[in-house]
Amino acid sequence: MNARTEIERAVRAAAPHALVETVRGALATAYGARSVQMLLADYGMTVLNPVGPVPGAERSLSMHNSPQGRAFGSQLPLEEPAGSDSVSHHFPVTVRGERLGILSVCLPAARSTPQTMDELAHVADLLGHEIIVADRDTDRYQRARRTTRLTLAAEMQWQLLPARAFTAAEYAIGAQLEPAYAIHGDNFDWAAESEQLTVSVTNGMGEGIEASLLTNLAVNALRNARRAGIGIADQAALADQALYDQHRGSAHVSTLLLRFELATGSVGVVDAGSPQLWRLRGRTVERVYLDAQLPLGMFEESQYVVQNLQLLPGDRLLLVSDGVYETMSPSGEEYAQRGLARAILASRLLPAASVPGAVLRELADYREADTLDDALVVCIDWFGRPRSDA
Repeated sequence: MNARTEIERAVRAAAPHALVETVRGALATAYGARSVQMLLADYGMTVLNPVGPVPGAERSLSMHNSPQGRAFGSQLPLEEPAGSDSVSHHFPVTVRGERLGILSVCLPAARSTPQTMDELAHVADLLGHEIIVADRDTDRYQRARRTTRLTLAAEMQWQLLPARAFTAAEYAIGAQLEPAYAIHGDNFDWAAESEQLTVSVTNGMGEGIEASLLTNLAVNALRNARRAGIGIADQAALADQALYDQHRGSAHVSTLLLRFELATGSVGVVDAGSPQLWRLRGRTVERVYLDAQLPLGMFEESQYVVQNLQLLPGDRLLLVSDGVYETMSPSGEEYAQRGLARAILASRLLPAASVPGAVLRELADYREADTLDDALVVCIDWFGRPRSDA
């Protein structure tokens, strides 16, 4: 049995909380690894936190000013000298486009061969998949992603979310929420199928636990309808009914629902509230204006209508919450007037997974210092379905 197979069997048999220790021991045995460290991206996507026996006992590394951070940003392995006869290798740990962190391995220089690099890249991929599964059974990796304590509302929101990035042949998605450790009402969701992609952005009114509970009800109502195979207009109508039955019109949720037909690039949209849709086509940035319909939960038995858009390969869509486009500069200018288009254009060369963070960093520099409203950005790059040569 070769080393790769032995490592894979050991990792798959490991206890959920012991994945990193298992990988460390296996790499020491198979390759003479002198140190092995797993670092996870924090909720704010600003630092890489080591997965250690005691949370916070080891130093966090900057995502923007460290070799590990550069490997994370580029999504390419990176190596650096580690003494006279050792080399440190940093491998991105990514699962279907979701950037989890970095696996750093220090090897004797003589063992740093191309074949070993290929095998360690496979270990990083394996470890990422196993961490996703292990999250169901242990808090260890959730704790490692934190630089400070989440508010209860934020805890509820992050548990409700899918991954922060996803890739397929036809598209790539990236998303981020701020303030990451104190978010309450904003949310994003998606579901990938063989022929369709459904994406939603929701914003529950209010603050704190009240907003989080409201958003949780709306998102689960939309998921329940979606999983029953219902179209997005009826998804909105059923979620609207669930919210109205619970709150009798005293609370509502703004929602933007999109369903992509992967074979054609046709997109059905239901605009039920405040989130906005923007498009980058070539070097032209413009808001996509939609017929506004009622937010979910305002009235009994509201009806919703689907509008249709056509995407072209190379198009980029951004879904943004009111905490983005309504943010005011110290001079009183809304971000949507000029700042948002500039940020979208400035980030055009970045992959979809990196765009939300870039836009939100620009927003943080733009706004008044005391502004802490929820801000959500979802980026969708449309590639189109690859043509078959058959």
